[in-house]
Amino acid sequence: MRKLMIICTLCFLLAVPVCAEEFTAPSVPESGAPLMPESADSFGEGLWWMIQKALETLQPNIAQAAGTVLSVMAVALLVSLLKTLREESGTVLELAGCVAIGLILLGPSNTMVQLGTQTVQELGEYGKLLLPVMTAAMAAQGAPTSSAALFAGTAVFDAVLSTLISKLIVPIVYIFLCLAVANSAIGEESLKKLRDLAKWLATWCLKNLLYIFMGYMGITKVISGTVDAGALKAAKFTISKAIPVVGGILADASETVVIGAGLMKNAAGIYGLLAVLAVWLGPFVRIGAQYLLLKLAAAVCGIYGTKQTTTLIEDFSAAMGLLVAMTGTMCLLLLVSTVCFMKGVT
Repeated sequence: MRKLMIICTLCFLLAVPVCAEEFTAPSVPESGAPLMPESADSFGEGLWWMIQKALETLQPNIAQAAGTVLSVMAVALLVSLLKTLREESGTVLELAGCVAIGLILLGPSNTMVQLGTQTVQELGEYGKLLLPVMTAAMAAQGAPTSSAALFAGTAVFDAVLSTLISKLIVPIVYIFLCLAVANSAIGEESLKKLRDLAKWLATWCLKNLLYIFMGYMGITKVISGTVDAGALKAAKFTISKAIPVVGGILADASETVVIGAGLMKNAAGIYGLLAVLAVWLGPFVRIGAQYLLLKLAAAVCGIYGTKQTTTLIEDFSAAMGLLVAMTGTMCLLLLVSTVCFMKGVT
């Protein structure tokens, strides 16, 4: 780590001081191109345009997800009715119902897991292109040592988070879903404990990595500033409610993004932030819609369905929540990192 910082510092000390506006952010990845606004002059206007575009592209996916959820609800209703009519076959019916719901949901869930994994990988690859540009811009403004330290930390966290998600959290999500189906079908206490352990492990990894990252940023003293209290409160409330698992942590970190969005004065920073959001926003609304629909289905099935089928639907919803959390964590890591660089060049 120390060698990397020394090398970066020496390189930036040799750079000719230039205006930050002369640096150009890398082009948005192909997956985010449809959501990228034509003009990156205003962060607020660009973000609002992307949100509208993302909601428009969501309509076909909503119809497909709604059909899947209705099928699940129909199975839960059928199991409940047959169990009422044939109490002696209750265990067999619950087993069949859980297997049927698992088969219906495993396909769409696998698609969402793959989408989330691809999004994290694309964000990680874009971060490897964007952060050096922002580092050079900050160094050219007279802060080579700070920029080297910031780049070293953010590069490490970016690599660690990408590896952690692809090698650990994604397999844990699959294990969690398998254990959820087995637990609902068989009802063994040991399977329930293993399922809960898998969910806890994924949550613990995301939360603690975020805590360490925000702690590092705090040590470098780049997370500071002032912002309109109303805007900050609205941003924190929205993030904490929209993103499960790590919403509270991300909401606290959003202060840096809100502050930085008001301070940015160069095109590279604005374009970089919008590009990161363009890659993330589409998958976020798709996975988020699946999460909310499954939440709704679990609530409705809780009225008439059996305990096993309702619990299984809730578990699939929890898995979607983990996917939303891991993509949101990767996205905000890049946003916070970029804004921290921008605060050094504005």
